[in-house]
Amino acid sequence: MIRKASIRDVRALHRLLSVHADRGELLARPLSDIYDHLRDFSVFEEGPAGPVVGMCALHVCWEDLAEIRSLGVDEGRRHRGIGTALVNHALAEARDLGVGRVFTLTYRPEFFGKLGFSEVDKASLPQKIWADCIRCVKFPNCDEIAMLKTLEGSGI
Repeated sequence: MIRKASIRDVRALHRLLSVHADRGELLARPLSDIYDHLRDFSVFEEGPAGPVVGMCALHVCWEDLAEIRSLGVDEGRRHRGIGTALVNHALAEARDLGVGRVFTLTYRPEFFGKLGFSEVDKASLPQKIWADCIRCVKFPNCDEIAMLKTLEGSGI
C-alpha cells in the first residue's frame, strides 16, 4: 500500500535512507531534512499499519520541473515491483500537480530507463544544480546519472 508519509514515519524513513546511504546508493539526509521535506515523501507499507518497506520523494523544483529522489526499498523486498510502484505513484502525483517534466539523479539508469526516463546532461537542470547539488559532498564531481521524463497529460 502506498500513502503519503506522516510524522510517525520519519524514523523509518531515516533508517531506510541510512542503509542505502551506507552502501553509497543514496545521499545521507539528517532527520531535520526529512522533517523539512516530509510532504515530499510517499511510503510503501505491507498491509494496513505494516512496516514501511519503501519510500520515494517527489520534490517540486520549478513550475515545470520536479525531482524523484530518495527512492529506496528494504533489501529483503527488492525485485517485487515496490520501487516501480513508488515511482509511478510519484509520476501520477506530478501529473496531478501539473508538472510537465520529472528528473532524477541515479546510479540505476536501467531501472529508470524502463520507466520511460532518458539520460540528459546535468547542465540542463540548472535549478537542481544550484539549489541542492552545490551543497552535496560530491559537488562538483557528481557520479550520478541525470535522467528526465516528459509527462503526457500533465497540463503543460
